[in-house]
Amino acid sequence: MKIAEVKYLGQLRTQATHLPSGSIMQTDAPKDNQGKGEAFSPTDLMSTSLASCMLTIMGIASNAHQINIDGARCEVEKHMASQPRSVEKIVISLYMPHFLYSEKHKEILEKA
Repeated sequence: MKIAEVKYLGQLRTQATHLPSGSIMQTDAPKDNQGKGEAFSPTDLMSTSLASCMLTIMGIASNAHQINIDGARCEVEKHMASQPRSVEKIVISLYMPHFLYSEKHKEILEKA
C-alpha cells in the first residue's frame, strides 16, 4: 500500500503528501546544513517520529488496560555526527501526567 508521495521543491525543501488522508507537510534542510531551517528537517522528523511512535504504542496499551495517559509528552533531542553527517544519538525525555499509576500499570506502560 502506497502511503506517501514526496516531491523535491528545490532549495533543499521537500513536500510530503500522506495519500490516505491528503495531509501535507514540508521539510527543510537545517541552517547548519545549507538550508533555511523553516520547517522540520528530515532527521528532525525521524527523531520526532520515534517519540510519536512511543506515545502511540503506550496509548494502545493504555486503552487496552484502562490507563489514562492523556497529557503524556516527550521532548526530543537530536545529536548529529559530522563525519559522515548523520544522526549520532536521539534522546527522548518522557513526561507522564500526574496521575497515580499502580505498579502493574507502570509495568504495562514501560513494556509498551
